[in-house]
Amino acid sequence: MSDTPKNDQPEQSNDAWEDAAKEEGLSGKASDQVFKPLQDNAQRAAANELDIIMDIPVRLSVELGRTRITIKQLLDLAQGSVVELDGLAGEPMDILINGYLIAQGEVVVLDDKYGIRITEIITPAERVQKLNR
Repeated sequence: MSDTPKNDQPEQSNDAWEDAAKEEGLSGKASDQVFKPLQDNAQRAAANELDIIMDIPVRLSVELGRTRITIKQLLDLAQGSVVELDGLAGEPMDILINGYLIAQGEVVVLDDKYGIRITEIITPAERVQKLNR
């Protein structure tokens, strides 16, 4: 090892890179020209992540109402039996996605098929209240 002071070559090297960038007409840092900002990539990545889940199937079901019956009442059911539900006629139907309440709507008939018109999207606070009924 020698006792001579270290040379400032890294600083000269950085200056050489800056000088070369200026000669090429690049303004700002050379890395800004080579590497594009991540914000555009992050937005594209978020869109790609959403595209991945868009084809995942979910089960949508509509609930007319509920009731509780005893085992004896269950065994007494026969063809033509009527089971009374707690939902009232004209009351909005619950729309469930994978068993979770997400909206309410009204039944419509389109070309001899049933459908549901969404009338209200349920907020998370309302979902908790509906679970407690």
